[in-house]
Amino acid sequence: MDIVSRVQGILLKPKEEWEKIKTEEISVNQIFTSYAAILAAVPAVAHFIGRGLVGHRVPFVGWYRYGIGSAFIYTILFYALALASVYVLGIIINALAPTFDSTKNPVNAMKLAVFSMTPAWVAGVLYILPFLGVLVVLASFYGFYILYLGFAAPLMETPKEKILGYFVVSIVIAFLLMVVISVVLGAIFTVGAVGGVY
Repeated sequence: MDIVSRVQGILLKPKEEWEKIKTEEISVNQIFTSYAAILAAVPAVAHFIGRGLVGHRVPFVGWYRYGIGSAFIYTILFYALALASVYVLGIIINALAPTFDSTKNPVNAMKLAVFSMTPAWVAGVLYILPFLGVLVVLASFYGFYILYLGFAAPLMETPKEKILGYFVVSIVIAFLLMVVISVVLGAIFTVGAVGGVY
């Protein structure tokens, strides 16, 4: 898989790209090693630079920058949790298939989970300047649209009348997984906890 053309296709022509992805012979392992593991590193490295070198404003505290050790630990945890959450999302999308009269297909479910994360991962470079993080959230909304187009392709062979419900449930789960990551990282890296140690 050519990662550059895949990113361009999924971002600029998602409908056409889903048609290619649907028929592509690829394993879950290949999806992760040749795509997810590479793209998920973009926001992780950007977090390291943004939190460890640039810093950010914390209300009632002022300008705050993690120590290099803390920024590195944050980066590793963010990266691991990002990949784990996408994997869990793929498993859940596959498990939900019968509920929406769809065909279980673990590879296609993982394609939906991974490739719909492309906008957020690419926009993750903006974490270099932490205050631009809100733009990454906006990119995630575009990722939701891409996910919808994947369901409509239909990767899971979902009947048309069931696509919206399947999509909405998947979005809720994806959102909850993002919240879990934020809560876990927030709990570990509160100002003055781990942040000031390293």
